[in-house]
Amino acid sequence: MVARLVVAAPSSGSGKTTVATGLMAAFSAAGLAVSPHKVGPDYIDPGYHALATGRPGRNLDAFMCGPQMVAPLFNHGARGADLAVVEGVMGLYDGVSGQGELASTAHVSKLLRAPVVLVVDASSQSRSVAALVHGFASWDPEVRLGGVILNKVGSARHEELLRDALGESGVPVLGALGRVGQVRTPSRHLGLVPVVERQTEAVESVAALASRVREGCDLDALLALARSAPEMTGETWDPGAGAPRTPDEPLRDGGRGPDGGRGGTDGGRRPVVAVAGGAAFSFSYTEHTELLTAAGADVVVFDPLHDEELPPGTAGLIIGGGFPEVYAPELSANEPLRKAVADLALSGAPVAAECAGLLYLTRDLDGKPMCGVLDASARMSERLTLGYRDAVAVSDSPLAATGTRMRGHEFHRTVVEPGAGAAPAWGMHSPERRVEGFVQQGVHASYLHTHWAAEPGIARRFVERCGG
Repeated sequence: MVARLVVAAPSSGSGKTTVATGLMAAFSAAGLAVSPHKVGPDYIDPGYHALATGRPGRNLDAFMCGPQMVAPLFNHGARGADLAVVEGVMGLYDGVSGQGELASTAHVSKLLRAPVVLVVDASSQSRSVAALVHGFASWDPEVRLGGVILNKVGSARHEELLRDALGESGVPVLGALGRVGQVRTPSRHLGLVPVVERQTEAVESVAALASRVREGCDLDALLALARSAPEMTGETWDPGAGAPRTPDEPLRDGGRGPDGGRGGTDGGRRPVVAVAGGAAFSFSYTEHTELLTAAGADVVVFDPLHDEELPPGTAGLIIGGGFPEVYAPELSANEPLRKAVADLALSGAPVAAECAGLLYLTRDLDGKPMCGVLDASARMSERLTLGYRDAVAVSDSPLAATGTRMRGHEFHRTVVEPGAGAAPAWGMHSPERRVEGFVQQGVHASYLHTHWAAEPGIARRFVERCGG
């Protein structure tokens, strides 16, 4: 039994991240083991959640992974926790365009059988708040709206008017946060600045959020609400399910072979899979590392901004999402690593590059030389490309066999020209039909973000190619 609640809002910008992160930090400081979760494909908020709780921030995406995977992934992430706090996405009932409630916060709350706390931006209303809350509470009787937290309250008198209006709604007010003393969390073209780029300031911000929430919210009532959730049923996701046995099976939780060696698969050694990290490549799902480890890999993180060599014995490389456009001069200046990446790709070793990784493998980014693995050029754009995608693999690669169907997400303000190579990575079915990405030798490079828990064979296939 894991106590749990979902933090939602009528719309984006209402204060979900402020309240959710503050609650996580406040309950953690009170001695509870808090499991942090985020609805949807967001990579940035989970970094703040992890900072608040000391546990990995995990995503629950009913589109990319399927509704049937939400509860198992939640059970896996919340194992051993006293409380789980799930931050919603957009407005409570906003889901995949044209597909009803799919992947909305409401949908996920029903899949988790979790009560919802609605964060309302009260800055421009008083009595009307009751009509707003009543509408959200009554729209879907399967969604249990357990309370309201009022945000951006202007004064004590304003709070009194709001509470009076809500008194007859049947939905209790569980907190009120004033407009004064707002905690600054800087943003840029794709949202909040990730934790890894402002570690010291982020620690201070999270501590300030915890203080605000402690002062303005009824933590006892919120915990009681979370504990009123019924017992979770169903399976718990296992990253090792179906993974082939290896000679060093007991080491699947991340150890090395008995001789401490890395590289290759001869003699039972675990192949080294290097994963780009640091400030330029901070977008990743924890489950990917767990899947790679369960499939028999020794996962080693390196920082392309500072490390001039790939980890010793690297047999495969994964370069995920992030902000290479912000750090293009520094990435370009690290010529030794750019050459090492190019040499690895030329050798035919498996390389999986996703969004930011795609940019890093091009000839140049905003005029700055990159790795030159792909015969393409990248630049910043004024246009935001954003949305879920249905895709099918159109070229055989270390990630997927031709015909493999995946659901993913695009989120970028850059353009790669050309957008696809002679052997594209994916054929997109929505919102328009097109091919995208590059497959050449062992390289799979694309803008599409995918969640490998939806198709764990991807990790196993990649690790097998590392030994080949």
